[in-house]
Parts: sequence; C-alpha cells; structure tokens
Amino acid sequence: MDIEVDLVLDSRAHLGEGPVWDEDAQELVWVNLIKGEVHRFDPATGTDRGLDVGTPVGAAALRSSGGFVLAVENGFATLSETGDLTPLVDLGLGPTHRANDGKCDRFGRFWAGTNAYDFTPGESTLWRLDADGSASAVVTGLTLANGLDWSPDDTTMYLIDTVPGVWAFDFESTAGAAGTLSGARALVTFAEGELPDGMTVDAQGYLWVAMYSGGEVRRYAPDGALAGRIPVPVANPSSCAFGGPDLRDLYITTGHQLDDPTALDPDNHLGSLFRCRPGVAGLPAGRYSG
Repeated sequence: MDIEVDLVLDSRAHLGEGPVWDEDAQELVWVNLIKGEVHRFDPATGTDRGLDVGTPVGAAALRSSGGFVLAVENGFATLSETGDLTPLVDLGLGPTHRANDGKCDRFGRFWAGTNAYDFTPGESTLWRLDADGSASAVVTGLTLANGLDWSPDDTTMYLIDTVPGVWAFDFESTAGAAGTLSGARALVTFAEGELPDGMTVDAQGYLWVAMYSGGEVRRYAPDGALAGRIPVPVANPSSCAFGGPDLRDLYITTGHQLDDPTALDPDNHLGSLFRCRPGVAGLPAGRYSG
C-alpha cells in the first residue's frame, strides 16, 4: 500500500501504546506503558499533555461519566482528567505479572489482558470488567494477550496472542447479553520472530495489526487473508487506531524500550506518534459505563 506515513508527535516514548480516539474532544488518548503515563494529543494544535499515574498503564479507555478506565499493573482503576487515580479491582497479579493492552466494547465493558513480565507461556489471561465493577477471567492459557477489537456488527471479537497470532471468537452481542465468548478459532498465524502487537478494526470489518519490530502495519480481511501492508518509518509500531473528524486518520504508536532514550540517534523517532490516511474509515470507540 503506497501510503505516506507522517510524524505528528516526536514523543520518543519508552513504549507508546493503546491509542483511542475521543470524538467529543477530537483528541487522541494514548499511554506510555511502563512509564505509567496517560496522554492526550490534540492534532489541531500539535500539543500533547500527559498525566503521571505512578504505575504501569497497559491501556486507557474513555469513560462515559468522564475521565478514563485503566488497565494498570495490578488490575483495574479509574483516572480523572486531573490525575486522581481510584483503584477498582486488584487482580492479585503480584510482582511477576502486569496488565497489558485493553479496549472497551460498544456495550460499556472494558476488556484487558495480563501477562508475565518474562512472557511465560500459559500465564496470560484476558479479563472483562463489567459496569458494576466486577472482573471475570474470560480467556486463560495465553502467552501475551495483546490487541483486541470487534467486528462492525459486534458478532466477532478478535484477540491477539502475540505468540502465535490472532484469534477470533463468536461474541454474544444481543441487548443485555454478558458478552460471552465461544467458538475460539485461529484466524492469523505468524512466522517465528514476528510480533503482532496492537490492533484496530475498520468500518469494512478489516483488521489493522501493528507489527512490533517489523516496521509495518498490516491489514487483514475478516477471513484472515493478508490485504495490505503500510511501511512505518520506525522499526517498532506498537498499536494503531482510527481518528480525526471523519475517522479516516490512522494513528500509529511506537516504542523504543531503551533505558536511556538519549541513546537514540537524533533522526530516529522510535517512540513517536505517526499518522496516515489509508482510504478507509474506522469505528467510534466504546466507553466504559461503570
């Protein structure tokens, strides 16, 4: 896919992740995972402001009542726009595990994965946080629960387990349903050494997968067939989300994961935020109703 990818924020974050578009504010929310920061980027002005949460943040999602719901190191929490953190659920992960990528469905529930810091196989779990504040382990035995999203009609949920790839599930989406998953099936399997990370689904039902250390974002059809590639100017795209007034801007987060970011070459923009116009629109982000 011959698409120009532009640098829009030279943030050089340790690990930029979890982008989500706030339609009301016309801003992109994203996190600096290990550093524990929640950011808002305003594309109209090019400015970015961050909140220091004080704990690793795998994902931030918008909350219907204002502020955010977070997947933090030990579980779930809410965060106000002024930085007040309120714990919701302690998942008892201990020092060897942390929460990772997450997203809200269009029924007001927040979903997030956990993983072992050393990525021990079988130690990763996908959790669901319901509006009443209760949390349930939904998929167990994963290695690195990562990007997730839903088909436009909400009948299919997609989940990346970075090793081996993308899973698809039948998703219970009728009014009042609990969001039960069934019919697990492998949709895309990746070659050894390939690292699918974050993901978003467009309005046509195609999956966009950020390939960490692969230097590209890939587009897959709902049946798992590869439909296109967008080269990214840096090696480590970590996630992506559609935004902009028409939801046709694809924002791409990246990371360098260096202890000393000054070791980056001045012309190396690892950890920065990029944007392109791939010719399709995305879907509005879900908001947590609790």
